[in-house]
Amino acid sequence: MTTALPARRRRARLGATDWLLLGEGLAALAAASLAIRLLPFRKVAAAASHGSGDAVPDEARLRKLRWAVTAWSRRVPWRAVCFQRGLAFHWMLQRRGIASRLHYGVAPNADGTISAHVWISVGGRDWMGGDEASRFECLKIFPEGHGKA
Repeated sequence: MTTALPARRRRARLGATDWLLLGEGLAALAAASLAIRLLPFRKVAAAASHGSGDAVPDEARLRKLRWAVTAWSRRVPWRAVCFQRGLAFHWMLQRRGIASRLHYGVAPNADGTISAHVWISVGGRDWMGGDEASRFECLKIFPEGHGKA
């Protein structure tokens, strides 16, 4: 049976590259959170629609980028849900020339309200938020022009 390492020992194992990536993850999450809070949706959508890429990502790199965002999303003093996490991850991928798609979907709730969800895909595979995506109807994919999911 294995036990989890104490947080102090886990932090000690992080290299300089990991710390830089965590810094970028925090900055991207903060920027995404501010954009979502302060800007109209059309401007946030426009920001998600810039850039594309043809860099070939490897799974280890995608996992590290996702880790940098999700690690902070559980620790920041503000609400960082799928939209904030997804936008931050999407921007980090775009920055590296990795083509990604931000999917925006909705689903009805039992009480008559509607829930929204954002998930990110790379190369047709969901990398963030995809575990919940099946219950949502995809309304839009960013960058635009890529049709419905």
